[in-house]
Amino acid sequence: MRFESLMQSGDWKGEKHVPVIEAPEDVTSGEVFTVTVSVGKEIPHPNTTEHHIRWIKLFFKGEGEKFPFEIGSYEFNAHGEHVNGPNTGPAYSEPYVITKVKLTKSGTLLAMSYCNIHGLWESSKEVKVK
Repeated sequence: MRFESLMQSGDWKGEKHVPVIEAPEDVTSGEVFTVTVSVGKEIPHPNTTEHHIRWIKLFFKGEGEKFPFEIGSYEFNAHGEHVNGPNTGPAYSEPYVITKVKLTKSGTLLAMSYCNIHGLWESSKEVKVK
């Protein structure tokens, strides 16, 4: 079995599990820019003890590179758990990440997310470096 057979993708406007990458399409080499990755942008994803996004990972694969580089790994650990029972806790984390990145060559941002019920999801976004 290979990971690629486990990955799911789709249009984030109609599927609540797809990680949405928001970043400029064109950036200047070596200058810092903001990347936002979220799950549930158009259709909110449940964030309950029973059904939640556990993590998001962000990678960059430069043009001509064989392998991607991991930019960040972000965990979401509060889903309403509590000693009084599921969904009674005071804290619920949302699957939303803002990070700063600088690139020196064009390539592709790739995001993965993991839903504890519906598995692995992916998306990508091309970024041109000038």
